[in-house]
Amino acid sequence: MNHPDLLSRFLSYVAIDTQSQDEVEDFPSTAKQLHLASKLKGELQDLGITDVVVNQWGYLLATLPTNRPAPQPTIALMAHFDTSPDVSGENVKPVLHRDYDGQDLPVSADGLVTLRIADHPYLATKVGHTVITSDGSTLLGADDKAGIAEIMDLLTYLVTHPEFPRPTLRIVFTPDEEVGRGVDHLTVAEIGADYGYTVDGEKVGEIEDETFCADSVDVKITGINVHPGQAKDKLVNAVKVAAAIVELFPRDALSPETTAGREGYIHPHHLTGSVETAVIKILIRDFTPAGLVEKEDYIRGVVAEVLARYPGAKAEVLVHESYRNMKVVLDRYPQVIEKAIQAIRASGLQPIQASIRGGTDGARLSFMGLPTPNLFSGGNSFHSKYEWITLEDMGKAVEVLRNLVRLWSEG
Repeated sequence: MNHPDLLSRFLSYVAIDTQSQDEVEDFPSTAKQLHLASKLKGELQDLGITDVVVNQWGYLLATLPTNRPAPQPTIALMAHFDTSPDVSGENVKPVLHRDYDGQDLPVSADGLVTLRIADHPYLATKVGHTVITSDGSTLLGADDKAGIAEIMDLLTYLVTHPEFPRPTLRIVFTPDEEVGRGVDHLTVAEIGADYGYTVDGEKVGEIEDETFCADSVDVKITGINVHPGQAKDKLVNAVKVAAAIVELFPRDALSPETTAGREGYIHPHHLTGSVETAVIKILIRDFTPAGLVEKEDYIRGVVAEVLARYPGAKAEVLVHESYRNMKVVLDRYPQVIEKAIQAIRASGLQPIQASIRGGTDGARLSFMGLPTPNLFSGGNSFHSKYEWITLEDMGKAVEVLRNLVRLWSEG
């Protein structure tokens, strides 16, 4: 199938820069996310959906009522506006690689950004597909504008096929998911659903029912600043203390670049400082709370070891909870996963229950009282200039969503 409407919709969304920003108090962190929210509000109203709101925080919420006589659970379908702060999302130029031949795929014109099969073996399974990438100067934005496009395509189908059975659907599009704040100003009561699904996953057929547990750690170091000309035996350089702490973290373990599967990590991702003060920001990930505690204790041990080498220096280790493994909640609601598995099978796919080496809005929502696993959108290599998706896989995601709403309409 060509899916021309799905394609044009997706291309129009990725053309809008919605990159969120870390370390910003405003919500949303960037006003440009509201440009996409406004566009989607208009498109939903053009479909005849009257209950559409973009609220004061930038959340878009809409309702498509059921067409069934008997009551069924209300289902929320969710995706996020923003793209990652890690790679530019400004002036995205999508490139369509039609009838893909299964070989290495140049993304940038100069070949410096190339999807090599050795590094991206899953791409080789997409022979004959229309592969969509950026031009190599930005990310693509399939995370999560593919999810938005797929939900919008589903809604278009449901409105134009009023006989197709459906429960009441709540549509929720969120800002700032990529900076971990996607549901900071959203309540389960506002969503108004019994169960939810984020459409924010990757490979076709996947349903993700498990996430990392996540904390962030700030190590705040205080040194002693003295004029360099009179500094002997007096000055304690906080920058050097911070560097010594980072240097003690293992190079061959416990980091994102050296772990996979169910292995957690310690990830120092931001360091600022001067002679007098320095701050190391660290992400901690593990699939269990006990694993988080082990890693946080490890950091405290490293800090203590370094401080012993720098008399006069002081340090605080501050831990901030981010989110927890949503499987703890989802295991209590097996019907939510089972419906998704049935919908994937009904679409001719093999369901793959997977764990996310990351988190979603659904992880926090699950603990807030709305069980919300994550469904695939078809995207790959998120947060990078190597990001890609195929039109055919996006079409499969829409098919799964159709089957999902039909199954929920049956109670």
